[in-house]
Amino acid sequence: MNLLASPERRYTLGGVLLALFLGALDQTIVATALPRIVSDLRGLERYTWIVTAYLLTFTVATPIYGKLADVYSRKRMELIAIVIFLVGSVLCGLAGEFGALPLLGDGMNQLIVFRALQGLGGGGLFAMAFIIIADLFPPAERGRYQGLVGAVFALSSVIGPFVGGVLTDHGDALIPGVAGWRWVFYVNLPLGFVALWFIATRMPVLSPLAAYRRLDYLSMLWFTGALAAFVLGLQLDKQVHPWSAPETFLFLGGAALLLGLFLLRSRSSPSPVLDLTLFRNRVFTTSAIALFLMGAAFLNIVLFAPLFLINVLGVSATEAGLSMIPFSLGTAAGSTLAGQLVSRFGHYRWFMLAGEGVVLVGVYLLTTLTPQASPGQVALYLALCGLGLGPTMPLFPLAIQNAVDVRKLGQATSASLLFRQIGGVVGTAVMGTVLAVTLMRAMPETTMAVSDMLEKGRQNGLAAIAAQYDSLAAELKEALARHDGRALERTLRKAKLPPVVEHRLWAAFNGTAAADSLQRFVAQQLGAVREQMLTQLRSGFAEAILRIYRYVLGLILAGFAVTCFIPELPLRRTHEPSQSLLR
Repeated sequence: MNLLASPERRYTLGGVLLALFLGALDQTIVATALPRIVSDLRGLERYTWIVTAYLLTFTVATPIYGKLADVYSRKRMELIAIVIFLVGSVLCGLAGEFGALPLLGDGMNQLIVFRALQGLGGGGLFAMAFIIIADLFPPAERGRYQGLVGAVFALSSVIGPFVGGVLTDHGDALIPGVAGWRWVFYVNLPLGFVALWFIATRMPVLSPLAAYRRLDYLSMLWFTGALAAFVLGLQLDKQVHPWSAPETFLFLGGAALLLGLFLLRSRSSPSPVLDLTLFRNRVFTTSAIALFLMGAAFLNIVLFAPLFLINVLGVSATEAGLSMIPFSLGTAAGSTLAGQLVSRFGHYRWFMLAGEGVVLVGVYLLTTLTPQASPGQVALYLALCGLGLGPTMPLFPLAIQNAVDVRKLGQATSASLLFRQIGGVVGTAVMGTVLAVTLMRAMPETTMAVSDMLEKGRQNGLAAIAAQYDSLAAELKEALARHDGRALERTLRKAKLPPVVEHRLWAAFNGTAAADSLQRFVAQQLGAVREQMLTQLRSGFAEAILRIYRYVLGLILAGFAVTCFIPELPLRRTHEPSQSLLR
C-alpha cells in the first residue's frame, strides 16, 4: 500500500514540512537583519544574545518534545509547537514598539526574551517533523520522505538570507511606520497559519503507545538545566570569557552536576525525560556518537567557509553568500537521493558510508585551498561536502527509529537530533577558540586589540578593519592640523601603532612641518601599517581556517569509523514494536 496516496497523510506531510520550513528559515533569515535591529534597538553589546537565546531554547526544547510526543498525541504537540513559534514571532516583531516594559526592559531585552520563546517552538517543529513522518510511514518507506526534511533545511538556508535582506531594506514600504526588519518575523504568520490549518483539520491524532502516561518533571528539570548550562558555557564569547574564566567553569561545572542528578533520578524513575535503556541499543548508541561527530563537522564547514571567502579571498559578503548556495543545493540533493535509494534498496549503512566518503573528499580539498584560490573553486568543494552530508540528515534518525521500540520512538528521535545539535555547539566553540588563538599569534602585540579585530573580521571582513584605519588616519590628521596634543595622544592610544611610528608622529607634531606635509606623512605611515596588518590578518585567517578544516577532516574520519559499527537491521514494513532489539 502506498501510504502517501491517502489525502490525510498528504496534507499532514505538507503541513509538517511547511512548519519545519518556518523554523529552519528563522535560523537564517534573521542574520541579515541583525545590523539594522541592533541599530534601531540600540543594543550592540547584546546582539549575540539574539542568536544565543534562540539556540539555547531550541536545543533544550528538542528532547522535551520527544518525551511529550511519547505521552501525548503527536497532533497536540505539533499544534503547541506551531502556536508557540507564531506567538514568539509576533512578539519579536513588536519588540521595542511600546518602549521599555516592566520586567522585560528595553526593546533589545524584549527581543532576546521573545527569541527564546520562539526557540521553544522552533525546537518542537524540528523534532516533531521526524517523529510525525515516522508515524505516517513505516521504516521501509520512510527514507524518501525524511529525505525531504534535509531538502527543506537546504532550501531555507538558500533563500533565508536573501529574503531577510529584502525585507530589511524594503519592508518599510509595506506598512508606513513599521520598520522593515520587523517583517522578518511577521512573514512567519501567513505561512504559519496555513500549516496550522493543515495540521488542525487534516492530521490524524496519532496517539502514542507509551507505557507510562505520567511525566517525571524532576528528571526533566535536571536534564534541561544541564543542557542550558552546557550551551551557555560554550556560547560565551571566549575572547571575553575564556575557557579558564570562573563563569565558564561555573556553567560547565553546573551542567556536570545537573547531569549527574539526572542520571541518578533516571535510575529510579519509571518515565524519565530520556530513557537511558536506549543506550543499550547498539544502533542508537553508535548512531548518536556518529551524529555528534557529523554535527560538529557540518556546522564548522558552514561557519568558516564564508570567513575564508571574505577574509582570505577578499570577496564581498554577498558573493560569499552566493558561493554557499552550491553547498545547500548539494545537501538537498544528497538528502533526497539517499532517502529514495534507501527506500528502494532497503539498506542504510552503505549509503551513510558513501555520503561520509564524499564529505571526506570535499573537506580534504578544502584543506588544500590557498589565498590564490577562486570563489568558484571553493563553491565546488562545498558542493561536494553538501552532497555527502545530505544523507546523514535522514538516514541516522531512520536507523534509530527502525531499531527502537516504537513506544520510545519520540524520545529516541529527539535524542538523535539533540546529539547532532550538541555536536555543532561543541564543535564551533572549540574551533572558534582555534581561530582566535591562531589570529593572536599572527598579529603583533603593538597593533589594535585582537578581540576587536577578530569581531570586525567575523562581521564585515577585512574591509571593516581597513575602514577603521582610515578613520584613525582622519583623526590623526585633524589632531596634527589643530596641534592638539591631547587628541593625538587619545588617538594613538586607540590605534596602538608600532613605537617607531608613534615616535615619528610626535616628532612631526613638535616640529614645524607644513600641514600638507604632515597629512602626507600620516597617510604614508598609516597606510603602511594598515597594509601590514591586513596582510598578517589575511595570512592568519588562512592558516586558522585551513587548520580548522584539518580538524574537521579528523572528525569525519572518526564519524566514518563509528558508522562502520552501526548494525544493519532489515527495515520494518509495519509500525509494530520491534521484538528483537539489539542490546
